[in-house]
Amino acid sequence: MSDITLRCLNLDRDITIDGGHTLAEVAASLRDELGFEPICCRVNNKTEGLDYALYQSKTIEFQSDRTGSGPRVYTRSLCMMLYVALRRIAPEAGLSIEHSISHGWYCRLHDRSCVSPEFTAALREEMMRLHRADLPFVRHEELTERVVEMFERDGLKSKALLLRTLRSLYTTYYTLDGVADSYYGVIAPSTGHIGVFDLVPYEEGFLLLAFDPADPSKAATPIPQPKMYRAFTDYLRFNHIVGVQDAGQLNYYAEHRRVADLINTAEALHEKALARISDDIAARYAEGGARIVLIAGPSSSGKTTTTKRLAIQLTTNLFKPQMISLDDYFVDRIHTPRDASGDYDYESLYALDLEQFNADLNAILAGEEVELPTYDFASGTRKYKGNKIRLEPGSVLLIEGIHGLNPELTAHIPAHMKYRVYVSALTTISLDDHNWIPTTDNRLLRRIIRDHKYRGISAEDTIRRWPSVRRGEEKWIFPYQENADAMFNSSLIFELSVMRDYAEAVLRSVPTDVPEYAEAYRLRKFLSYFVPVNTSLIPSTSVLREFLGGSSFKY
Repeated sequence: MSDITLRCLNLDRDITIDGGHTLAEVAASLRDELGFEPICCRVNNKTEGLDYALYQSKTIEFQSDRTGSGPRVYTRSLCMMLYVALRRIAPEAGLSIEHSISHGWYCRLHDRSCVSPEFTAALREEMMRLHRADLPFVRHEELTERVVEMFERDGLKSKALLLRTLRSLYTTYYTLDGVADSYYGVIAPSTGHIGVFDLVPYEEGFLLLAFDPADPSKAATPIPQPKMYRAFTDYLRFNHIVGVQDAGQLNYYAEHRRVADLINTAEALHEKALARISDDIAARYAEGGARIVLIAGPSSSGKTTTTKRLAIQLTTNLFKPQMISLDDYFVDRIHTPRDASGDYDYESLYALDLEQFNADLNAILAGEEVELPTYDFASGTRKYKGNKIRLEPGSVLLIEGIHGLNPELTAHIPAHMKYRVYVSALTTISLDDHNWIPTTDNRLLRRIIRDHKYRGISAEDTIRRWPSVRRGEEKWIFPYQENADAMFNSSLIFELSVMRDYAEAVLRSVPTDVPEYAEAYRLRKFLSYFVPVNTSLIPSTSVLREFLGGSSFKY
């Protein structure tokens, strides 16, 4: 085999090897220079497993379990270890890995009788046995029809259905200790790479905890999130009722032209939830409170549309809602604080002009007429366009923005005068029983579409800035979410199918020679698991219209 040249970004130099060697073999030859144990590698800005064979010149960047794509690879591998351990202890129990919560991933067993602290401890020990044995994750590629038959025999019906709807000729899957499973992304070379984790009982199931990002030598520590858990659970019950709990079932709806009924039902669920929140506000208002409604949530959670729809519900309760967007109180971009990476930190509380906001809020509450600013995202400046506000008898002031639940924002307002709503796109369907859909992916896709359509920001730039956004959310938003009086889940069971075509087109604009291509490629691959749904079926008041366009609301 002829020599090929690799550009290793870790070492910032070229390496010459014989063609046909795997990434694992290259990593072994560079072990002393790398200074860490890779779990995966980016090859020409695409994440590959270490079993990837090299036959042509490439640019490579090895990654640990803490960098780049590494944490996702670690988590997928940990999930497969959990499934294999369960097959060894209770093969008929059945496993669903449903969503992230409380610094971990919430898991349920189909056989609830198995759940107990003793069972969880035994499962953890079996996973440790797999780790100590340093067993390989073996990648296979086989005709899809044979993989479907295998998964059906093993009781993995959600995987079998998804593969049927995708209609691919061949399918990739993995085996560990003789047990087969599929994960939609790269897996670690072996279980020896996956040694820091925990399992703890949680509600009706248990939490799977990977390493703590702040201290990777120990497992993450759970935190109480009862309101978030209820928000997820309510929607999971809805999913069960309508018969759509995973991507395969959603694709089946789309293929058999039944998706219009699903869309109408999901939109009605949103409306009903907002009506309940409005009724709760009305009850508190009658008792002398709830003059200010604070609507908060992370980026692209749909806060603006939620606020406008809540205003309509409040009007039906005979209130006069008035609205303020905290985004309009951003300081001019040149004065925006920066994060540790040097990016503008729009998630910081101090990206807002708190002095002007509080001065205006005090004047509004005193009954004065106030001219509100408007923030122009294109120029990064705050402007005044004659938008004035004055509270009237029976008015409720709605304040929308990511910091609405931060006590510091409205510290001078008595607690009983405030009603706090937390909005997030809590994705409640999964790809299959062992592959959940991260809420952050849902929000990132919304933001990529919105930034491209309305703010003149490329997908490359949005992806580049997303880690900074996420760090800001962890610091400024998520610590306050359990302060909410009500939680509103803005996700829609069908939305990834609706966003697929638009998002894919925008993601294709990310060039292959930039680091952001790895994330763009991953998101395109992720979207490929959904059968597209025509946007014409989406009502003009839907939260999705905030991102896709065609809304009857003015933004």
